[in-house]
Amino acid sequence: MFTGIVQGKVEVVEVHELDKFRTHVVQMPDALREGLATGASVAHNGVCLTVTDISGDRVSFDLMRETLRLTNLGAVEVGQCVNIERAARFGDEIGGHSMSGHVICMAEVTAIDEAPNNRRLWFALPASVGRFVFEKGYIGVDGISLTIGDVRPSSEGEGVEFSVNLIPETLDRTILGERMPGDQVNIEIDPQTQVIVETVERVLASQMR
Repeated sequence: MFTGIVQGKVEVVEVHELDKFRTHVVQMPDALREGLATGASVAHNGVCLTVTDISGDRVSFDLMRETLRLTNLGAVEVGQCVNIERAARFGDEIGGHSMSGHVICMAEVTAIDEAPNNRRLWFALPASVGRFVFEKGYIGVDGISLTIGDVRPSSEGEGVEFSVNLIPETLDRTILGERMPGDQVNIEIDPQTQVIVETVERVLASQMR
C-alpha cells in the first residue's frame, strides 16, 4: 500500500530493453535506500514495482508488458526522473489517501493555468474512467495523492477533463512541476469511489430491467 505522498524524484540512469520487457535502474539517495531489500515494493510515478537488484546507490526494477501498455514508464528515457514512494508500513502517517500502485490508465495534460503561488493542471480522461471523477474527490496522478478541483466535459468530444491545484512544495518535490500540455500522466482512481459508482450502476441497471 502507498499513501500518495511522494518522497522525492530520482533519476533513471540505465534502461535495458528486451521484447515487451524493460529494466529500469535508478539512482536512489541513502535516505530512500535505508532498509530497502530485494523484493520490496517501490512506486514509480504511481506504479508499484519490485526491487530486483541493489548495487550501491543503483536500484533495479523490472517492467512487464502490461505495465508498459498502461503506464508512462515505457516512455521514460535515461536522464529523466520519476516520482518515488516506498511502500507504507504499519503505523506510518497516511498524509494522502490509500493507494495500491495499480494504474488504471494514462491521462493527457491539456492545459496549464499559472498563478503567482500555485499552478492548475487540466487532464483529459476517457468517459469509461471519467465517471469515477468528482469535484473534491481523491485521485492519484503520477503517484501523487491530489484533490480534484473542477470537472468539465472534454473539449475533444467524449470523456471529461479535470483539474488539480498544485502548491510550490508539490511542484518542487515531484515531476508534475515539469509536465507540459501533451504529456501523459499515470492515473489511479480512488478505489472506494470506484466501488460506490459501480455498485450504484449495477443497482440502477437491475431496476431498469
